Amino acid sequence: MARYFDVHPVDPQPRAIGQVVQILRDGGLIAYPTDSGFALGCSLDNPEGKERILRIRHLDEKHHFTLVCSDFAQLGQFVQLDNAVFRAIKAATPGPYTFILPATKEVPRRLLHPKKRTVGVRIPEHPVVRELLKAMGEPILSSTLLMPGEEHPMTDGWEVKDRLDHVVDAVIDSGECGLEPTTVVDYSDGYPIVARVGAGDPSPFE
Repeated sequence: MARYFDVHPVDPQPRAIGQVVQILRDGGLIAYPTDSGFALGCSLDNPEGKERILRIRHLDEKHHFTLVCSDFAQLGQFVQLDNAVFRAIKAATPGPYTFILPATKEVPRRLLHPKKRTVGVRIPEHPVVRELLKAMGEPILSSTLLMPGEEHPMTDGWEVKDRLDHVVDAVIDSGECGLEPTTVVDYSDGYPIVARVGAGDPSPFE
């Protein structure tokens, strides 16, 4: 049974955030709210957490996972950015965008796209996630909580708890959650391709 954390949407309780961080560090899988719907997340050094996400969402190994980062300094440790890409992404973050970029050696090989050696990264605009990442001190390996056959991510904490109670270890509910998935911009080949139009305005990358 998943633990349920009801946290304040603007000023999340430090005790609750600390307990969730401990669950992540102990190898747990969480469902948490972002500016683009709920997401599933685990620590970077949790291979089983990644496999659990694949099973829940019925995905294959080619799925692009996302490293949810606290700020640009952290993001820059895990992906390669030239000046033009840096400026374009900087102007759009924090916000509901996911960027697919060539990974640095800091990213464990098992987290990379098997052929392209790329990884997704994003900096969300959501107070609860920002506090969680700050307390964690490292990115969270994440994937949008988009269930098989459904077009939109889950957005209600109680529904998440009800449907995923047996497959995640914690659910964070802040009552405030984006309704659309992120806009995905793929820089794998050095120039932007809008791979998915979501909550973020795609026009700067078209």
